[in-house]
Amino acid sequence: MKRIPIIALSLVCLLPLGLPAVSLGEEVTVGAGAAPTENIFAKIKEPMEKSIGLKLNLISSGPVQALKDLDDKKVEAASGGITFGDWMKMMEKEGSPVADPGVYKHRVIGKDIVKLMAHKGVAVKTLSKDQLKAIFTGKVTSWKEVGGPDLPVVVVLGSKIPGTQSVFQKQVMDEEPYLQKTLEATTAADVKEKAQATPGAVGLGPVSLVDATISSPEIPEVGRPITLITRGEPSPGVAKLIDYINGEGKQYISK
Repeated sequence: MKRIPIIALSLVCLLPLGLPAVSLGEEVTVGAGAAPTENIFAKIKEPMEKSIGLKLNLISSGPVQALKDLDDKKVEAASGGITFGDWMKMMEKEGSPVADPGVYKHRVIGKDIVKLMAHKGVAVKTLSKDQLKAIFTGKVTSWKEVGGPDLPVVVVLGSKIPGTQSVFQKQVMDEEPYLQKTLEATTAADVKEKAQATPGAVGLGPVSLVDATISSPEIPEVGRPITLITRGEPSPGVAKLIDYINGEGKQYISK
């Protein structure tokens, strides 16, 4: 019997004109602090993957560890809510000085406002710079001293949000040290949880975490840029991430 050859056909799926080609399975890994995590990356992660096929692996380790991971090539970029110059100073303060800042490329990818996150029982509407400074340095020990209830002040500090706390310390506390006795937390989300659960507690976090579950008295604006750092020029994945943040991603970041 004569065999009939089988011809294999390769089907090609063509994209409609005007739609961008999507590279499926492409990934980018970024180490980040609280400000970029909550204000940018958490908001664009899913829509970016659906739109351009770029998967974001986010390591929310804080800016100090993020830069260490960048140097160790564990991440392709590091991001924090702090200026590049202050970031370099913070690394030195934390015992990990940068030998040559010139090896990095840095750019501002957004802005964050630092807010208070306090227990709902802290019924204080506004606080001045002097009052904030007195609270976080330990000079004020009861909310009654600043017009609030007769509750002891419990300051919550996060070990993984040094950028947030450094900016507040610089802009509000005039570089004076935080009080010694504090309630320890890790991330900004953890600071919020401890503030929710502890009467008299107050901590710091990005504006994106403020909601009806906590008290957030009005304070003088504490603002900071959100910086992204790479070693040398951005990798192709990081370049696509930056383009998305500056383009289509703006609609999600502004929410």
